[in-house]
Amino acid sequence: MLNRGLGGALGTGISAALRLGAEVIVTFDADGQHDPDDVTRLLKPIETGEAEVVIGSRMWDPRGMPYRRRVANRLANVITYLLFGGWTTDSQSGLRAFSSRAAARMQLMTTGMEVSSEIIAETVRNHLKWKEIPVKAIYTDYSLSKGQNLRVGLRTLMRLILTKAQRSTL
Repeated sequence: MLNRGLGGALGTGISAALRLGAEVIVTFDADGQHDPDDVTRLLKPIETGEAEVVIGSRMWDPRGMPYRRRVANRLANVITYLLFGGWTTDSQSGLRAFSSRAAARMQLMTTGMEVSSEIIAETVRNHLKWKEIPVKAIYTDYSLSKGQNLRVGLRTLMRLILTKAQRSTL
């Protein structure tokens, strides 16, 4: 089995869901940080036509999130905005929902953790209606051991810059 990273997994899963005729697609990162009970609230804006993409934001109530992660997340939000023009309070959220129309329009090219910012980029590029919904984050020793560190963060930044350059030539 080949591990293609978070972006590869999301791209594969979204493609499979579209082939199977899904009307709405929800993606969860596998770090155990999100509460499945939040999915219902993510679906509502799509069901009512208020949004085509919904991002679960941990930053509306970041209680329990380590200070370094809050700072890193805010920095990632600024970088995502500067590169792709979409402001969000939680660009690195691992809980998202897409209408099938929105998912079909997205061209996810990245394979790593930069996919979270790429989803914002694709939402903006395709002029999709989107909304953020506050979600509860669950922090355990396991979930805190996952995600970004300085080395991964710098690599993700470089990949985002390359992604921006590639999209500019499309």
